[in-house]
Amino acid sequence: MTSVIYPTTNFKAVEQMIVDRGEGVYVYDTDGKQYLEGLAGLWCMSLGYGNQEIVDVAAEAMSRLSFTHMFAGRSHQVGIDLAEKLASSVPVTDARVFFGNSGSDANDTHLKLLRYYFNAVGNSKKRKIITRERAYHGVTVAAGSLTSLPANLAHFDAPLDALGILRTDHPLYYDGRQGGETEVEFVDRIVGNLENLILEEGPETIAAMICEPVTGASGVIVPPATYYEKVQAILNKYDILFWADEVITAFGRTGADFGSTTMNIDKPDLMTLAKQLSSAYFPISAAVIRGDIYEAMVEQSAKVGVFGHGYTYSGHPVGCAVALKALEIYERDNVYGQAARVGEYFQRRLREFADHELVGDVRGVGLIGALQLATDKATHEPFAPSVVGFLQQACQDNGLIGRALAGTTLAFCPPLIINETQVDELVEKLARSLDETLAQI
Repeated sequence: MTSVIYPTTNFKAVEQMIVDRGEGVYVYDTDGKQYLEGLAGLWCMSLGYGNQEIVDVAAEAMSRLSFTHMFAGRSHQVGIDLAEKLASSVPVTDARVFFGNSGSDANDTHLKLLRYYFNAVGNSKKRKIITRERAYHGVTVAAGSLTSLPANLAHFDAPLDALGILRTDHPLYYDGRQGGETEVEFVDRIVGNLENLILEEGPETIAAMICEPVTGASGVIVPPATYYEKVQAILNKYDILFWADEVITAFGRTGADFGSTTMNIDKPDLMTLAKQLSSAYFPISAAVIRGDIYEAMVEQSAKVGVFGHGYTYSGHPVGCAVALKALEIYERDNVYGQAARVGEYFQRRLREFADHELVGDVRGVGLIGALQLATDKATHEPFAPSVVGFLQQACQDNGLIGRALAGTTLAFCPPLIINETQVDELVEKLARSLDETLAQI
């Protein structure tokens, strides 16, 4: 074992695979074995590995301006250009952009911006944030508190009360329905629960609700139709902001520019971007807010003399150059259209597993999907987490990388450049792995 403290890892099971190189939709370990990278790294390698255009842009940017910061009135053109590009693309009114390094720090930034804004407009009671059960929004202290997954909360003593974190129902119909509820009845019940929570807490104390349009780490939850329309109606009724965490879903993952577009979310007030913003070639994130929220904070910062928030690498010029090139490639090569077309094929092929003896539910949209395992298709009784763990390992042994999530689910999220032949390869390796898992249990 080396001296590395590994992220999101069982400390008794480290260094199970050493990745040596990547090419296109494949990675290779130090023994030269090839794997189809079915999770796009960590939901992020949209353009695959070894894209020479991006490599060249990064090298040129490093040579031209390896670093400069954006503190105290300094800036650089590539950062300005990226902010303008994003502002013209996102479905946020008069958008303003704050750069960071990861989805976690972007969500932390949003929480701080919300407090700064409501203090600026004289409404300091609005501090609470509604998140959902099974949500994932990062792992820093604040973002980790917005996350609802047990492993991300256990033993960390997250300051939930101090941060005013509230939780409402997750929107997974397969797990959450009661009795013979239809999807419409399920949505009406959990949206009713949301309204009751708001009334119990006092709408005047709640700043925002954060949602992933389609979840990732919680097992790829695609909410039923009308869910977001009804949620936004409730939030608008009580003057609560809608915060779209698009770290996974932005830039083509769902077959559209943003997950908000796919899921009929109308003009989020805040939006979090990362991962595919640079196709993961450079760490960069963006916290995007409405223009009027920014304007309200201008005088507040002047009173103090400075807006006291920022990271050394906020708007790193190399990261901005890489992100601009990734956005250019998405547009030039119609990557979103490719993701929509191949995503439709990917979803159709995944749904062939609906009748497999181990599979309880198949779900997804675009190029993100998951299989949820169940011992009984009628009751949805789950297997022990070790079963999906075995399936993940079987996939890896067969040259396919997926990710076991939420104890029962195996997720896939391949690079957006994947083609139908490679989808067939993914499905063939998954089928073999499912059969090996069935034989094992």
